[in-house]
Amino acid sequence: MTPPTQPRGARELHRAVIDCERCPRLRAHCLETARVKRAAFRDEEYWGKPVPTWGRIDAPLHIVGLAPAAHGANRTGRMFTGDRSGDFLFAALHRAGFANSPISRDKRDGTRLLDCALTAVAHCAPPGNKLLPEEIANCRDWLQIEWDLRRRTRVVLALGTLAFTETVKQYRRRGWLADDERPRFSHGLNWMCRASAPVLMASYHPSQQNTFTGRLTPAMLDSVFRRARRVIDGG
Repeated sequence: MTPPTQPRGARELHRAVIDCERCPRLRAHCLETARVKRAAFRDEEYWGKPVPTWGRIDAPLHIVGLAPAAHGANRTGRMFTGDRSGDFLFAALHRAGFANSPISRDKRDGTRLLDCALTAVAHCAPPGNKLLPEEIANCRDWLQIEWDLRRRTRVVLALGTLAFTETVKQYRRRGWLADDERPRFSHGLNWMCRASAPVLMASYHPSQQNTFTGRLTPAMLDSVFRRARRVIDGG
């Protein structure tokens, strides 16, 4: 598929992502989910479109997740908003001073990100939370363009193995990793790259599968964000 035209700034990228129709399977799923709805949200109007990155393009912390949840960001139109994963993440962001509120419910709730931005490998909710390889490749173009626009990122935090894999690809594309450097995903990874590159960090994804089983605890995520804050503050 032909790569999208390079947007000239964050606002143009934001609009281009929302208008994207590159993955018919994902678009059909998002629209059908928005039409049928979950019973608990039957009186709400679902967003149903690709969900753009949330946060300033010059934010020092760049967090990469997997994809919007069907009844979370696909409903609210805001990354990590409206589902249990987002609840867990935002509580940690607030404790670390990266958000002004521990809760992110919808676009009108007054929640603001501080010094960070939230994006994902894919901007559309996939059926069963499973992306096809071609869908990952299609959305990789948007991630790449976004990274091309960023100039002040100090830390990149990948949530989960897939987000980490895609993040490493972006690092290699920019020459931030030497040929013999092969970082592997592990929770708490803190990979110092070349002088001009952001520090690469990793965490388990705050999915219910991880948080309900104790694989990822609040203390574990707090530790990651404390480390990110130290890098940003120059400590």
